[in-house]
Amino acid sequence: MAIRQIRKIGDSILKKTSKEIKEMTPRISTLIDDMLETMYNANGVGLAAPQVGILKRLVVIDVSENGDQPIVLINPVIEEAQGEQTGDEGCLSVPGKAGTVTRPNYVKVRALDRNMQPIELEGSELLARAFCHEIDHLDGVLYVEKVEGELKSSDSEA
Repeated sequence: MAIRQIRKIGDSILKKTSKEIKEMTPRISTLIDDMLETMYNANGVGLAAPQVGILKRLVVIDVSENGDQPIVLINPVIEEAQGEQTGDEGCLSVPGKAGTVTRPNYVKVRALDRNMQPIELEGSELLARAFCHEIDHLDGVLYVEKVEGELKSSDSEA
């Protein structure tokens, strides 16, 4: 496993649409492991493949308190969204900044797991926010485009 460089706002790859993953390969498996290590090393709760320079529809998320419940989503699609939550959001690609974003409070996601098996996950509050934030990355959307008001300096990044 290796820690990969996280692309920062202004890098053109963050504005591009990612491609679907058709099969699990040794390179994709290594990418998953590297993304998890990179996310944990940066104290993040989510990371999308474009953030490490790879235009593939892959995200990793871990919103657990101990950082021991990683979620791997390949080709994720939001199937259902309900409710609303407004709160501060940050991003490893926008270091030192945070902004207020409104997201659904509940989200159902359909994806493939790292064994390329179909899964369906539900999340509320922080997990719902993370699902939406990371899936946005796969379509070239950064949270700063959804910020209500101004970005502000932050001590933590998501």
